Amino acid sequence: MDTPEQAQISETLFLVDVEDPETGTTFQTLSISRTPAMLLSFAANKFTEAASAFFKDNFDLGPVDWRMLFLLARMPGVTAIQAAKTIGVDKGTVSRSVGRLTKTGLIVAGELHANGRSRSLSLSQTGRELHDRILAAAIDQQRHLLKGFTVSEISLFCEMLLRFTQNQEDLIQSARE
Repeated sequence: MDTPEQAQISETLFLVDVEDPETGTTFQTLSISRTPAMLLSFAANKFTEAASAFFKDNFDLGPVDWRMLFLLARMPGVTAIQAAKTIGVDKGTVSRSVGRLTKTGLIVAGELHANGRSRSLSLSQTGRELHDRILAAAIDQQRHLLKGFTVSEISLFCEMLLRFTQNQEDLIQSARE
């Protein structure tokens, strides 16, 4: 088996020939079924859409709100900037979520940090109770989504997604340089 350093990935892996129905000319484009970035994007969009509808209908939470509850349960004390980076949305979106969750009493903001701009965020007791109620539903969703996978496949899938995410962060960083 190739190690990540050894793998030589040919561009043909990601390409498919397509015929233009109007001109009859053939050209290449990305294959939907063989391009991991596209598959991941499509899967993430579908997951977010379904999960967002579920959490909105059952708990009156928006898509970033439920992510923030899970994040703050796992990482109490993070700032909005850290949360935005972790869940992969912009700071303004997290800020609006923090405003909603604070207003409804689900999270509390700590004292201003030395920089005078950021605060640590934590679940309130009410937020912890809501988190605990939705946790069972979230686990049921995970079981459904991973139906037919072995425990080893789930571990490998998570490892691959983590590597993919790190490669993406590296790509973003190199574009900034």
